[in-house]
Amino acid sequence: MNEYFNQLQKVYDYLGFKEDWVVLPLDDRREYHWFVTDDDVVFGDKDDVINQTGNHYSDEIYKQRFYDKWVYRGEEYTMVMVNTHVDGNRFLAIYDNSKEITLISFQESVR
Repeated sequence: MNEYFNQLQKVYDYLGFKEDWVVLPLDDRREYHWFVTDDDVVFGDKDDVINQTGNHYSDEIYKQRFYDKWVYRGEEYTMVMVNTHVDGNRFLAIYDNSKEITLISFQESVR
């Protein structure tokens, strides 16, 4: 039990996250390509995310009032507080920064 909580705290420390009133479970989404807008995070297969077709998904950023921010960026990973609007599920979704779709990576993929 101690090992679990110690490891979870290491994840929080890495991302600069301090748990507050609302406690959310982690959701490992490191396999997906992704990008963040002001209100949503879009994720899935790279071509489908870029073209908004096929196998891609979107979750609303969960802007919980007890937190100052909802997107936590580390050097290798980013954590986004998300609301799936399915069965009351909300998560701390973890994404791999090397799979983030930015304007530059989008322009390179459409060449």
